[in-house]
Amino acid sequence: MDYDLIVIGSGPGGYVAAIRAAQLGLKTALVEKDPVLGGTCLNVGCIPSKALLHSTEILHTLEHNAAASGISAKEIKTDIATLMKKKEAVVNQLNNGVKTLVTKRKIDIVQGKARLGGNDNKIIVETDKGGQTLESKHVIIATGSVPVELPFMKFDGKTVVSSTEAIAFDKVPEKLVVVGAGAIGLEIGSVWARLGSEVTVVELLPQIAPTYDKDVSKLAERLLTKQGLKFSLGAKVTGVKTDKGKSVLTAEKDGKPLEFPADKILVAVGRKPCTSGLDLDKAGVELDDKGRIKTDEHFRTTAQGIYAIGDVIAGPMLAHKAEEEGVACVELIAGKAGHVNYDLVPGVVYTEPEIASVGLGEDAAKEKGLKVNIGKFPFIANGRAIATDATDGFVKVIADAETDRLLGVQIIGRNASELIATAVAHMEYSGSAEDWARTMHAHPTLSESMKEAAMAVSKSSIHSL
Repeated sequence: MDYDLIVIGSGPGGYVAAIRAAQLGLKTALVEKDPVLGGTCLNVGCIPSKALLHSTEILHTLEHNAAASGISAKEIKTDIATLMKKKEAVVNQLNNGVKTLVTKRKIDIVQGKARLGGNDNKIIVETDKGGQTLESKHVIIATGSVPVELPFMKFDGKTVVSSTEAIAFDKVPEKLVVVGAGAIGLEIGSVWARLGSEVTVVELLPQIAPTYDKDVSKLAERLLTKQGLKFSLGAKVTGVKTDKGKSVLTAEKDGKPLEFPADKILVAVGRKPCTSGLDLDKAGVELDDKGRIKTDEHFRTTAQGIYAIGDVIAGPMLAHKAEEEGVACVELIAGKAGHVNYDLVPGVVYTEPEIASVGLGEDAAKEKGLKVNIGKFPFIANGRAIATDATDGFVKVIADAETDRLLGVQIIGRNASELIATAVAHMEYSGSAEDWARTMHAHPTLSESMKEAAMAVSKSSIHSL
């Protein structure tokens, strides 16, 4: 065999798997169809969107919060070209970083579009200059996902766009309509709203950020509305039409038609596995009813020697989940004990304030028939939050009423994406609310709100009533 392992796709799951394989002494090749490594997350997803969110948060702070701190900023100007240049610089730096990490470990990077050659673990890589065939003992498919397209409203890249185009507009759209109130829609909607776009979010479900508890989603809706976003919830999108040369999104709610004029329409209703062109059937790799690659608990597909990780298999489509699967899959291939705890995959919406969660929410726990105790602590009672204008939001701890074991944590507030890690750590060792409540936290920090919420489970919070 030419290789011990070939990884198809260089996103967070793929390149991490390749690096772990090299660390374990496996001769490894990484196949990537795009000219740079990193996949969707690094190039047109997680990273560039966070760069835009950070830049526009600076603008929002100058416009709305600086004056109260005695800082006057006159004639604030925005330059979209420079904003995009900053975003690209961040992406390029990380592109180079990933390439360095891969090449320094003597992993072969093969540029081109891969497909399975059959049931013999041969990989055919097509390039502009022709094709080549690679052989390996093991193959990992880590080709990620692509945006879901509405069948009655196809992406045209100009008016009806996916997140890929929406993070690269060359000017601020006067009216932006976002279809879908999940993480992608809320984040990109926030970016352009801060830059002056009139943003309307249309969502089929009755709440935004629908995977979170209702009290979290309701507060998020109120705070984002205060920032200028408009929401039309419980509305079913029906299509797009042109009226006097202008695009109009059509929808219906309670049997009544709705219309939303738009310069740009961002469709952010989810993502689907990217498996087209891989010739999975020729190798005997089966898909489930949702188009995901079937795998067992060791990431093995229905074809001998072929594995799959990340967005192409079941589970949340998140970069960190793919990374953990990449490491675990390779360790299992190498005869080690790889494992992923799917009960503790954190989720984050990077709006301001941020929304983060891990484990079961209160609503989900009760739907399962579990008896729970809830502890909540508002950031408005936290000294660091008051000192840094971060008083919006709260921490919510869900614990088993009988054992006190932590079942889940939800946060809406500044730096929730960073704070959630402490919850994951306590839950990883099956910690109780009391364990967390008795863990010392530095003062003054936002993280003290986590401790106080854990204390509130037993009605022992010191700094709230």
